[in-house]
Amino acid sequence: QVQLVESGGGSVQSGGSLRLSCAASGYTGSSACMGWFRQAPGKAREGVASIDSDGRTNYVDSVKGRFTISQDNAKNTLYLQMNSLKPEDTATYYCAADPLNTRVVCDVPGVLNLNYWGQGTQVTVSS
Repeated sequence: QVQLVESGGGSVQSGGSLRLSCAASGYTGSSACMGWFRQAPGKAREGVASIDSDGRTNYVDSVKGRFTISQDNAKNTLYLQMNSLKPEDTATYYCAADPLNTRVVCDVPGVLNLNYWGQGTQVTVSS
């Protein structure tokens, strides 16, 4: 059974940094696509970043230059380094993967179509 467990969220002031982690288990090998999406209260889910099995990355425009997605295949862990955080980054952040789907389009919108999510970790940025 695929399991994704996020950690690393918290409360920071504007301009601060956080590093989110997502520990993946329940499957062998790497997922063709993994990513992060977020959801703020009263708003739709928004894809934030994606990374494919070759390490190619994509980001939503609002986080380019501030966020970095990476993965450690040896540890089955996905990361999201978030720098220069802004109040508009406040949301619950979710890790997503779909290890059984090798045909997924691995881009930012595609993250929302991945079938396995974690429980989410809250990120709050105060001004």
